[in-house]
Amino acid sequence: MWRYIIKRLLSGAITIWFIATATFFAMHFVPGDPLSDARAATPEIRKNLQIKYGLDRPLSTQYFLYLRNMARGDFGISFTQQNRRVNDIIRAHFPVSALLGVIALFIAVVGAVVWGAVSAHFRQRWPDHLIMLVVICAVSMPSFVIAALLQWLLLALDRYFGVSLLPVAGWGSWQHVLLPAWVLGLSTMAYMTRLLRANLLEVAQADYLRTARAKGLTPARIFFRHKLRNALLPVITVLGPAIAAITTGGFVVELMFAIPGLGRYFVEAVQQLDYTVIMGTTVFYGAFLVLMVLLVDILYGFVDPRIRVGHSR
Repeated sequence: MWRYIIKRLLSGAITIWFIATATFFAMHFVPGDPLSDARAATPEIRKNLQIKYGLDRPLSTQYFLYLRNMARGDFGISFTQQNRRVNDIIRAHFPVSALLGVIALFIAVVGAVVWGAVSAHFRQRWPDHLIMLVVICAVSMPSFVIAALLQWLLLALDRYFGVSLLPVAGWGSWQHVLLPAWVLGLSTMAYMTRLLRANLLEVAQADYLRTARAKGLTPARIFFRHKLRNALLPVITVLGPAIAAITTGGFVVELMFAIPGLGRYFVEAVQQLDYTVIMGTTVFYGAFLVLMVLLVDILYGFVDPRIRVGHSR
């Protein structure tokens, strides 16, 4: 197991290096200038800004300095936010995205288990067809379209009833979390529902279920102890990317709901060509994704006793 973990850590480090390298050169070759705003009013000010951010050095020198600073955990200073380091932006706003993502992940997993079980139980009947229709719509529609439709619907309901049911934007109370968390977790819930339904139908034909019924076990115990547990094993493999994608927050979702998360600052950095914020958050997201995939792979080996990762003789 330790040999496998070390091997995955090395491959993860190579993946992070590739992400950092691709992001660095993409940012420097993209059209535009991060110092084209009102700060660089004169050539002297522009030259001083280039010296401050290291843009006066050759590209190869900038690249190796960037890798050296990244290895030390330093992502530099933001181009657009005065005297604010990228590390401070991540430290201040990632917890907001993480909180929103954890709630969205909880909604996605619970919803997938409930709707997947109902759909598999009523196979080829109207509840199954209805759930699959909703699942296809949720997977097909982008999150920003769903967010806009829900905001419009909620405002229409507020006008109709004359009261505010839920806030459509902002941050600060638990009511502000519900709508964006549901929007953020809907796509993952729909994908997991389809996957869990297929796994439940496949597991239902297994020999050990017939043995459990012959022993006289209750349907509830058969479902939770044998059927659901084994059907969840393939779902665990997709939890790594799902956890990373949801926990880091949806870029557009945070922007549409005015949530001060890290995704919102990433979108603003792309619009303003803030190189350091873009590269820092991209590497941070990539490292978080690699870590989540590694943890899920290790967890899979403990959940399924048939799987043991070790060295071959």
